[in-house]
Amino acid sequence: MSDPIVQTLTAVVASIAVCLLYFAGTNFLLDRLIALPFAPRNRRETIRAHVQPWLFLAPALLLLGVYLVYPLFETFRLSFFDATGTRFVGLANYTWVLVDQSFLITIRNNFMWLLVVPALSTAMGLLVAVLADRTWWGGFAKSMVFMPMAISFVGASVIWKFVFDFKGPDAEQIGILNALVMGLGLKAQAWVTVPFWNNFFLMAILIWIQTGFAMVILSAALRGVPTDTIEAARMDGATELQIFFEIMVPQIMSTVLVVWTTITITVLKVFDIVMAMTGGQWDTSVLANLMYDWMFRGGGDYGRSSTLAMVLMFAVIPVMAFNIRRFRTEESQR
Repeated sequence: MSDPIVQTLTAVVASIAVCLLYFAGTNFLLDRLIALPFAPRNRRETIRAHVQPWLFLAPALLLLGVYLVYPLFETFRLSFFDATGTRFVGLANYTWVLVDQSFLITIRNNFMWLLVVPALSTAMGLLVAVLADRTWWGGFAKSMVFMPMAISFVGASVIWKFVFDFKGPDAEQIGILNALVMGLGLKAQAWVTVPFWNNFFLMAILIWIQTGFAMVILSAALRGVPTDTIEAARMDGATELQIFFEIMVPQIMSTVLVVWTTITITVLKVFDIVMAMTGGQWDTSVLANLMYDWMFRGGGDYGRSSTLAMVLMFAVIPVMAFNIRRFRTEESQR
């Protein structure tokens, strides 16, 4: 029991010591270098100002290069090779994804996730943020809505497995959803196996998690809406719905877009929920699951799994580009 704790503490202390040694050592060497005769005395501080930031950034840049940039280019390279990653096949893998039935199903599923999850999570988060501020127990309500954010995707999936649980047609049901259905006189079902609709049952898990995130961000944005404007609108006879849609929402629209794009990127990378709930069976697979299947199941296929990884990256780029462009536009207007 104590060994893992000791090892963790040792690793933390050693890491801090290495960082301190690195920064102290590099700054010491920099001071010695700029003190050499060939370094112009009037330019020493300029040299220090230009070099010192790069000394601090160097470890992070090195780690990004090794664990992010290199894998990106290596994945792109492998997408043009066969299953073993040794024989060049050109665009064959990219041609394959356009006709493969399982890929087309995952694209359909990803598209549905993108339409439903960001929209509902943002809308429900905004609704909770507005309504919670109007009640005396709003703080408690916000805490309960935010709580799923503290649970991992796998943990949330285990919880929702009990909600959708199905013991068989003649067995006693313990799943909450089947209990409600049977209470209405209907027949219990294995909900995660129902074609097409099972995707929406999986989406409910991510909506349940991301609503808390949207609520916290949008609640903070709503506090920035001037109360004078709202009071003036009420004095002019505006209804609460008019105030909400015509005054509050337009003033926090930039925050709404940030929340929407953040959840969209999360949706594009979703993997854990599908893997834990269905393993991608019953036509519920998404791009990340299909990539995992081609790489780690059935012997592994470097070419096709890398191609799917690149497709996933290409899907994220437009969302990121939109977010960066909008941010730059806002910055230029300030």
